[in-house]
Amino acid sequence: MTDVQRRADTDRFYGLLETLAARTRLPRLRECSAADSWPAHGVYFFFEDGETRTEGNRPRVVRVGTHALTERSRTQLWTRLRQHRGNVGGTNPGGGNHRGSIFRLHVGTALLNSGEWPAVVRAGWRLPRAGAEVRLAQHELERAVSDHIGAMRLLCLPAPEREQRRAIESNAIALLSLIRGGVDPPSPRWLGRHAESLAVRTSGLWNVQHVDGRYDRAFLDLLGDLVEG
Repeated sequence: MTDVQRRADTDRFYGLLETLAARTRLPRLRECSAADSWPAHGVYFFFEDGETRTEGNRPRVVRVGTHALTERSRTQLWTRLRQHRGNVGGTNPGGGNHRGSIFRLHVGTALLNSGEWPAVVRAGWRLPRAGAEVRLAQHELERAVSDHIGAMRLLCLPAPEREQRRAIESNAIALLSLIRGGVDPPSPRWLGRHAESLAVRTSGLWNVQHVDGRYDRAFLDLLGDLVEG
């Protein structure tokens, strides 16, 4: 794959997203709720303030995600997005559960590495389980994660078939990742530069899977069919 071809494929990818955005919403995640008209299944693309493509005037995708990729999974699109967004009300408003969202986990490690946080928060953040005392201590960090992710805009593409979602997610990540030649690096101030995960820091994405893969250009035809459909 030549640099010229990759840039052309990346431009085509963003052109298709612009077509999709022109006829749908591009809300901030914190503005979203179950009352919105979400497709049952789809692929989502996150955009972060201050993160633009190389030419500087078009937003770049910072995370690609989907859901329900196994036959047994019944998770719907909004359920997954709600896990990333965190809590709106309840006993811990503004918080969330980074143990149920790898996206929240990575944003949290970046915030930990770029700020001052108590030792109990640092020590417990990476644990797969935690008691009530640790979870309470982590609430302020969970709120900071919710604030950061909640400010991101997102674009959702309906994709009813599991293999459609799998192909678009994996190939879009591979196309955009800097590890194998992605053309749009993050800004110097991108929070992901402080993430604990090397995959996040070197790919320029809040993703860890597929960032070192090779993309199949045929996925752009599938993406185009779903956007135009």
